[in-house]
Amino acid sequence: MDWGTFFEVHKDLPREGPGTSGDVVWATDLAGLGEGAVICDAAAGPGADVDALAQAVPGAQVLAFDKQTAFVAQITARFSGASNVAVQQADLAQIADLPQAPFDMIWCAGALYFLGLEQGLQIMRRALKAGGVLAFSEPCFFTETPGPEARAFWDGYPTHDRAGIAAAVSAAGFEPLGTRDVSDAGWEAYYQPMEARIAMLRAKGDPGLTEMLDMCAKEAQDWRAVRSQTGYLLSVARRLS
Repeated sequence: MDWGTFFEVHKDLPREGPGTSGDVVWATDLAGLGEGAVICDAAAGPGADVDALAQAVPGAQVLAFDKQTAFVAQITARFSGASNVAVQQADLAQIADLPQAPFDMIWCAGALYFLGLEQGLQIMRRALKAGGVLAFSEPCFFTETPGPEARAFWDGYPTHDRAGIAAAVSAAGFEPLGTRDVSDAGWEAYYQPMEARIAMLRAKGDPGLTEMLDMCAKEAQDWRAVRSQTGYLLSVARRLS
């Protein structure tokens, strides 16, 4: 990955993955968090979900972290005046080592796949209090017979169906609380601002960006072609003792 051209395309986008604030509200309601809950937004990107997490329960404290310096800078600027939001640069695999851990809830939107589902669930479990809640969105096939285009969309990632994700959650020592598909509106909330930036950058005519612009534009096109067969499944699960 050429991170320089990547961040030129993704610079100042409101989101770095599909979703809406309604997903956060749904997940935190299921979690049943108490007043003053400590919530972690793991691999938070530019912090699109931080505000909704901070408002999830009275007195909530949110730690938002990401590995990428550019995203950490965006979150820091975005929430510079928020006394209940802390920002840190960290690697997703090191979440259990953060000084704020263990957490009452971890929100991990579209990032667990960097670790792989099974390993990621174990790492998240170690970072939660007993009875703590994990909410994560994971690539999912919505049909038993996904076509080759749907399989290719995830570029070789070992994508599960709903039953497979549920089985992995239970095997990792979690009690499933609920699932729902990330909506088309959530995907468009990610892709449409990116497509507007692509159009703006194409108008500048920088040949060094062409490959990245084409790749990002193709991703949006490809998803729209296979969205009935695959997407993200948002799962909420409680860590068992």
